[in-house]
Amino acid sequence: MRFDKRHLLGIEHLKPHEITEILDLADQYVDLNRRQVKHSDALAGLTQINMFFENSTRTQASFEIAGKRLGADVMNMAMQASSIKKGETLIDTALTLNAMHPDLLVVRHPHSGAVDLLAQKVNCAVLNAGDGTHEHPTQALLDALTIRRAKGRLHRLSIAICGDIAHSRVARSNIMLLGKMENRIRLIGPPTLMPAGIADFGVEVFDDMREGLKDVDVVMMLRLQKERMDGGFIPSSREYYHRFGLDADKLSHAKADAIIMHPGPMNRGVEIDGTLADDINRSVIQEQVEMGVAVRMAAMDLLARNLRGGKKEGIYV
Repeated sequence: MRFDKRHLLGIEHLKPHEITEILDLADQYVDLNRRQVKHSDALAGLTQINMFFENSTRTQASFEIAGKRLGADVMNMAMQASSIKKGETLIDTALTLNAMHPDLLVVRHPHSGAVDLLAQKVNCAVLNAGDGTHEHPTQALLDALTIRRAKGRLHRLSIAICGDIAHSRVARSNIMLLGKMENRIRLIGPPTLMPAGIADFGVEVFDDMREGLKDVDVVMMLRLQKERMDGGFIPSSREYYHRFGLDADKLSHAKADAIIMHPGPMNRGVEIDGTLADDINRSVIQEQVEMGVAVRMAAMDLLARNLRGGKKEGIYV
């Protein structure tokens, strides 16, 4: 079976074998990235444009590094200084860029569905780097790769996703991906930070950390996305940490070999105790960052193969 998607817009339409194909290729790129010479010509001759309408450190940097290591010509658009600020619509911007014949377009946008709309207007491959509260597919894929490498498998695990579920595109993509791979998913957080209709997602919901973390294999913490909140979702950061922040006492209810994850950026002392975040025996947060580059390399490689009609000459495998 071949990965035959034109775009990577979300996890929702990926089949389990397509997820596995991305992760298998990403595993090979992990090896490449650990070499002294980190170079492939998988995207040689292709142009990659990164359009980030929201601030980003990890995602934008890893997409740029991924493209350059694959040999692409990479352009980072400063959207704050673009014609969007002069009133140009997203569609007009897309049509303008399309006329320049890029091959890969990486887009992060604050509005859900904006990346999908843009993908309908261009001829190149589009990768969703996060759209509103909708999806963040490459984050879910890099989380999956991190779990698979740490646990030796990506199925029949008990995984807790904790915190601001309602505003998190990371949570949404992870729920879909981990569900497709036959894992048991628990969501833990205050009722005010749970999305409506969460019972339809096939997950267990808890509002008590100790109960929710009992015997889990993976603890995935989420950032409080205050920029997306327009009301009193939590009493205070201090109270939130007391009830839902990860500390040694709450973690003790998970399995002894449970791993700790966080997509970043972290608010230490709010979502997670700093000592736990830095615990090299439990935390895989830095591994998540490393896996991000490899997963984005794999995704762009596979989309590039489709651009070239499946031709694989010069592609690192």
